[in-house]
Amino acid sequence: MQHKQQFLKIHPHDNVLVALQDLPPGMNFEYDGQSFRLRSGVRAKHKFTFRSISAGDPIYMYGVLVGRTNADLSPGETITTENIHHASSEFRLGERRLDWRKPDVSAFADRVFMGFHRSNGSVGTANYWLVIPLVFCESRNVQVMKNALEKKLGYKKRARDYEPEVERLISLYENGATAEELLATDVATGRESEQGTRLFENIDGIKFLDHEMGCGGTRMDADALCGLLAGYITHPNVAGATVLSLGCQHAQAATLQQEIAKRDPNFNKPLYVFEQQRMGTEANMIQEALKHTFAGLVQANQHERRPAPLSKLCVGLECGGSDGFSGISANPALGYVSDMLVTLGGSVILSEFPELCGVEQELSDRCVDEATALRFMELMKTYNAKAEAEGSGFYANPSPGNIRDGLITDAIKSAGAAKKGGTSPVTAVVDYPEPANKPGLNLLCTPGNDVESTTAEVGAGANVVLFTTGLGTPTGNPIAPVIKLATNTALFERMPDIIDINCGTIIEGTETIQQTAHRILDFIIDVASGTVSPKAVQLGQDDFIPWRRGISL
Repeated sequence: MQHKQQFLKIHPHDNVLVALQDLPPGMNFEYDGQSFRLRSGVRAKHKFTFRSISAGDPIYMYGVLVGRTNADLSPGETITTENIHHASSEFRLGERRLDWRKPDVSAFADRVFMGFHRSNGSVGTANYWLVIPLVFCESRNVQVMKNALEKKLGYKKRARDYEPEVERLISLYENGATAEELLATDVATGRESEQGTRLFENIDGIKFLDHEMGCGGTRMDADALCGLLAGYITHPNVAGATVLSLGCQHAQAATLQQEIAKRDPNFNKPLYVFEQQRMGTEANMIQEALKHTFAGLVQANQHERRPAPLSKLCVGLECGGSDGFSGISANPALGYVSDMLVTLGGSVILSEFPELCGVEQELSDRCVDEATALRFMELMKTYNAKAEAEGSGFYANPSPGNIRDGLITDAIKSAGAAKKGGTSPVTAVVDYPEPANKPGLNLLCTPGNDVESTTAEVGAGANVVLFTTGLGTPTGNPIAPVIKLATNTALFERMPDIIDINCGTIIEGTETIQQTAHRILDFIIDVASGTVSPKAVQLGQDDFIPWRRGISL
C-alpha cells in the first residue's frame, strides 16, 4: 500500500526521520534545505539521517534523547544497532507542569455503558466467578474443578478441533507416505467445536487463575501474590471466588484476607476458602468446593447489567510486539483516548516501567505533587538498579522483534510507548500489586513483559485493557476484556483472528489520531456493555502470570 507520505519527522527537535514505507537505496531526497541520497535501502518503520552527525553525538526522537552515535554518520544513513547505542537523559525533581489541553468530549458527555454495579460503588464490564489456587500444589485440583464445571455449565470456549488433521496424517503414514509427501499434503480438515448453552445467563464465565507461585520463593513474592489475587477477587468484573489452599505454603489464606480488606473494607462477595490438609481427602475437598461454587454461581447470576457513566471505566494501557509505527499511530491514539477518559472522570493505568526509560523527566514533572513525582523517580531508579545488578538494565529491554521492526534502543521504544499515557497530569504512582484506579492517569510499576504487565493492570483495577501491537500478540486476560489494536494495516489484514481495531489508517493518512480515538472509545463502550466480544475473549486467551520479583529459595 502506498502512503501519502514517504517519511515523517515526529518532533521538531528530532535529527532522524522515520520511513513510512520501504525506501530503495540511491533514492534522492530534499529535506531541511539540503539534498542527499540514501546510502542503503530503508525499510518501513526504520530511521535514517538527514544531516551529518558526529561520533558520540546524540540522537533525538519524539524530542528526547534516545541514543548516541558510535561513528560519524552522513546524511541518508540508516540507524542501526551497529551505529548507535542506547542513551537517555538524566532526570531530577522539577517544577510541576500540570497545564494540559483537555480534548473535546462533547460527543461522549452523555454516553453510558451497561455494567455490573457492585456494592462498593465500582462497576464491572463483565461478571465472572473465580477459582484460584493459593499455591501451585493445588493446580491439579483447580484443573479437576475446571473439567467438572466448564463444559457442563456452558463455558467451554468454541475452538478449532485439530484431531481430524492428525487422523489424516496417520492415515497417510499408514498407507506409506514419505515425510516429503506428508509435508506436501493439504490436511486442513479441522472443525469448530460447539459451545454449550449457558446455565447462568448473567455470568460471563468461570475463570481458573492457575499459576506457579505461593511457596518456594521469597515471602515478598508470596505476599505480593496474595495482593494480586485480592485485586482479582475484589475486582468489579468478579462476583465471587473459590480459593483452594494446601495449608502449609507461604501464601496463607489469612494474608489473602488481609489484602482483600485493604482493598475493600466492607467486602461482601461470596468467598469460599478450602484447605486440603485440614479437610483430608481430595474427594472431600473437591465435592465441598463444587457445592459451594455452584451455590455462589446462583447468587452471582442475580446481577444484571445497568447503565453506568463512563467515569466508571478504568482502562489499562498496554503494548506488546511493538514496532516502529507504534509510537506514531496506535500509541498516540490511545493517548488521546486516555485524555478523553480522564476528562470524562475515568481512570487510566500506564505501566511497563522499563518502557518509560528516557521520559522520566516529562512524567515526573506531570505528577500532581512532589511526593508523587519522588515516588515515581525512586521506583524507576530502584527497578533499573536491580536489573543492572542481575546483569541486564533497561537498555536490554527491546526484543529481537522490536529491533527488527525499528525499535533499536530502549529509549526509542520507551518514547513511543509513553505516548499511550496522553498529556494529562499523573494523579497517582503505585507499586505492584497495589490498586491503581484513582480517577486520572495512574502509573503502575510493572515489568515490560506483556502478560505480567496486563495481569498486574487488571489486578490494580482495570476493567478494560487496550493493547497495541505492531507484530501481533495472541494474548488476553481471564476477567477483563483485552482489545487489540494494530499499528499498521498489513498486520490487521494478516491476523484478523486476534486484532480488533486497525490504527494503520493514521500512517496511511486516511484518518486522524482524533478520529481513530473516537472510533476506539465507541468500541470500548460496546465491549464494556457486553454487546461486542473482542477477539481475545472469543478465543479464550486467559493469560495470567504474576510478577515474580525475588529469587527462589
